[in-house]
Amino acid sequence: MRTIIYLIIGVFFGIVLFKSEAASWFRIYEMFQFASFHMYGIIGSAIGLGIIVVQIIKRKKIKSFSGNQIVISSKERSFFRYMFGGVIFGLGWALAGACPGPMFVLIGAGYLPIIIMILASILGTFLYGLIKDKLPH
Repeated sequence: MRTIIYLIIGVFFGIVLFKSEAASWFRIYEMFQFASFHMYGIIGSAIGLGIIVVQIIKRKKIKSFSGNQIVISSKERSFFRYMFGGVIFGLGWALAGACPGPMFVLIGAGYLPIIIMILASILGTFLYGLIKDKLPH
């Protein structure tokens, strides 16, 4: 039953991403050219909502669906690692025209060439897993 609930939530989220044009290559292109506020508004809203929800989870000690306490551990403060990771993520996003969430939405919408990007992202994740112990963290 829980899996069906997750599936429904995922499908709803995918529909919202597609209808809000967050999965649109044109909107992403506009964003990286600083030609439109559309994507910045969506991202800014998500960041604001995320901050609020995380604070509610921390203060109210909300539990997960399985009844376990949700623990959000503190992150190390580091400018370089987050800036470097963000630049790599942004370059991949700009080159591919989609970030990881909308990739699956685009498959559902019938844009099958995105499968190449999904396979490349899986390969990149696998390669990172192989060399992560050798990288400075």
